[in-house]
Parts: sequence; structure tokens; C-alpha cells
Amino acid sequence: MSIAGRDSDGGGDGNNGLYFREAGELITGNPSQKWPQNIEYLSGFGSHFSSEAIPGALPEGQNSPLVCPFGLYAEQLSGTAFTTPRSLNKRSWLYRIRPSVTHEPFQPRKPRHESILSEFNPENCSSTPNQLRWKPADFPESPTDFIDGLYTMCGAGSSFLRHGFAIHMYASNKSMENCAFCNADGDFLIVPQSGRLFITTECGRLQVSPGEIIVVPQGFRFSVGLPDGPSRGYVAEVFGSHFELPNLGLIGSNGLASPRDFCAPTAWYENDDHLGYTIVQKFGGDLFTAKQNFSPFNVVAWHGNYVPYKYDLSKFCPFNTVLFDHGDPSINTVLTAPTDKPGVALLDFVIFPPRWVAAEHTFCPPYYHRNCMSEFMGLIHGVYEAKAEGFFPGGATIHACMTPHGPDSKTYEKAIDRGEKSGPYRIKEALAFMFESSLLPRICPWALESPSRDPDYYQCWIGLKSHFSPERCGKLV
Repeated sequence: MSIAGRDSDGGGDGNNGLYFREAGELITGNPSQKWPQNIEYLSGFGSHFSSEAIPGALPEGQNSPLVCPFGLYAEQLSGTAFTTPRSLNKRSWLYRIRPSVTHEPFQPRKPRHESILSEFNPENCSSTPNQLRWKPADFPESPTDFIDGLYTMCGAGSSFLRHGFAIHMYASNKSMENCAFCNADGDFLIVPQSGRLFITTECGRLQVSPGEIIVVPQGFRFSVGLPDGPSRGYVAEVFGSHFELPNLGLIGSNGLASPRDFCAPTAWYENDDHLGYTIVQKFGGDLFTAKQNFSPFNVVAWHGNYVPYKYDLSKFCPFNTVLFDHGDPSINTVLTAPTDKPGVALLDFVIFPPRWVAAEHTFCPPYYHRNCMSEFMGLIHGVYEAKAEGFFPGGATIHACMTPHGPDSKTYEKAIDRGEKSGPYRIKEALAFMFESSLLPRICPWALESPSRDPDYYQCWIGLKSHFSPERCGKLV
């Protein structure tokens, strides 16, 4: 477990500055410039965890004693209403050196971030039934951290009304310095596509590589470092709901994402002065800033079930057809943010990982489809099985409610040419994903006007030709 603190009396190792310990090695200096590799994690999804950076820092027998161990402050972070049923209630107790309330008043951030939205209406967005596709965004040329590199692509609903979602993308080349981000609007599900993220939270630190995801729940303060330099990726945000594991139904008790493969951080803290430390809070889509003179990452111990977590997508156990026909994409759901209507998601996170395809006498690429749900797709690496060309890692597509979509003409012809003799085959070295929502997305104007948007996306289906022949059932002529 990581241990951090200050050599307050100037003795011991003679280091009067901040230090932290990782894998038995003492590292001095600013931890934001260090990227330790062997971070310890706690295993489980939705579990009640306990973690302390100093043994004995957690109170025994109660949450808020008159005096906490080591003179710490007790602070509860609630992710649900107090009266939410126990099975759904989310909260954690944080034991910190100074409480998070110790800051100057929030002020609107200047200049205003014009490309982040949490309220979607006809005045600030557009709706369209057209298929949309974007090429990967370029990395910024000027220094840009995660906050400034974040921009909204589409969304629906309202953070003020606590119902809806937003889908963002980010491209950054600079670590956040002397600054933490807090999202009061909803949960962030971050999908890095290029470049690792080193994310420090109030519960501890997590390193997230492409092929992994991280969920930072509503209200947590966090800072994003870039160990590899420039990073690019996707972010799904949900208002008024939290991500959970989908029910397995007839699959039974095992399969898809296993709870034990989710990783929560262990307690780690900073205890030094940070003059002019900035808290950036997203509230109703606008950004506000407040100054304080200490790091928000001063939590020495914590316990609860409301916590940031990460997941390695390579550990997902896919289920698939073993005789005929193509399964619905819902079988690949990793996480879901539900609505009050059973079986209908505010937002699903679905992946299309490497796997075997073994269906007989079946058109195996994704079928042509019109869906009551709306789909935003991204590609982490490789080539997506339904698009032979034009859909690149770091790119994106949107297929809104009842907008037809499916394999491009080249993919269709290749699948037909493969015929019945190819036998089972493996989809290799490809990882695509989908954010799927029951709400209709409104598209941000800068997304529609972006030079990365592909105006000829529709052309990939224009080459689909008629194979109709009344004389030959099931065979092409």
C-alpha cells in the first residue's frame, strides 16, 4: 500500500518536502511528475472497500467520532440520496487532513470553455437523422491539458433535471498542474485511445492505458497526468444515474465483465502546501474555479462503495453464436447506466473485442439495422469488422434512433465471397466500442462543422447493389 506524508520535524531522511513510497522505493519531489508503475489496487465492483495509507487512520466502530485518528477530518461523499434503498445506496467516508470546504468562493472560469455542454436543446445543438462519421482529431499544437482538451460531441437531456447523457472527446498534450477537476453534473466513463493516463483521485491513484477504461463518479476531484505525452480518447457522461454491471439473465452467473476484474485505488495522500491550487468544477456544463492552498488529494484513509475504478477490456469474456445467426450487440455490454424502465438504458457501454466467429450459414458481420436506441461508436485500435475503410482508431460515428446503418459495401461483398467454406475465424487485433442510449442525441455545432467530419460517409453504402434473383433462393448471381 502506498504511504505518503511530510517529515514534519526535519529528521529521519533529512527530506523536509513531500515524499511518497511506491513498491518499497522512496521518491522525493513533486509526485505529479512521477509515474510509478506498480500501483496497488483493490479488487471488486460495487464492493464496500476500506483503505488507509497509515495503519489506524480509519476510525473503529463509527464513521464520525468526536476526534478522528491522527486529527483527521471526517467527510462523507454521497453518490445517491440518503434514503435510496440500501442495495442501491452509494457513499464513501473520507478521512482527510483538511476538508474540501476549505476554499475561496467559486467564480466562473475565464475564458469560458465554449465546447462543453450539459444542457441540450434546439438553441445550442442540432438534430439530424443522417449517419455521421469523424476522422481522428489532431493533437493540439499549444499546451493543452485534459480540461481544455475536452469537447462535447453530442448529448441529450439536462444535468439540471438529472436525466440525460453527454458524449465528449479529448485531445491533450499537457499534464494538469496544480489543478484538479470535479464534475458535479454526472459520472465520467473515460476511454483512452492513444497515450496512457495517470489519474490521481481523492481515493488514490490509477494508471489507465489504451484498452482500459476508468469511471470517475460524480463529485470526485481528480487530476490527469500524461506519462506518454499526448493522449486522445472518448468520454461518456451520465446525469442522474450510475454505471453498473448488466444483468446476465439466461447466461447464468458467469461471463462478460467479472466483478473481480474491476480495480479501485488504495489510499494515497499529499500533505504539503500548494499555494493557489485550483479546483475546476463543472456545474450545469459551465466551468467554475476556486482557489485553495493545499492539494485536494489529502485523504489519508477512506471506506465505502462510492469510488473511482478502472477495468481492463482484455478481461471481458465474450459470448457469441455457436450455430447460426448473429447475436445482438447487447451481448457485449460491459457497463450500463439504467433508466427507471426495466431493460432500457440511459447509456450502455458495449465493446467489440477480439473473438472467434463460428456461426454456420450466417452473414457474420453486424447485420443491417435500424434501432430505437442511438449509437455512438469509437475505435481504439485495429479495423472494425463492419467497416473496411474510413473508420480509423480515434475516429467516431453516430447513428441516431432509426437511422439505418450496417456494413459498408466492401465488407458485405467480402463476407459473401467467403462463403460456407471458410469455417470459424478469429477477429484479431481489433477493439471497437459503442455508447448506446435510449435518448435521441443532439449534435454540437462544432462537431458538425469540424474539418474532421467525413461529408462522404454515406458513400460507403452507395456501392451496395441488388443481388435479387427470384429463380435462385439464397444464392447470388
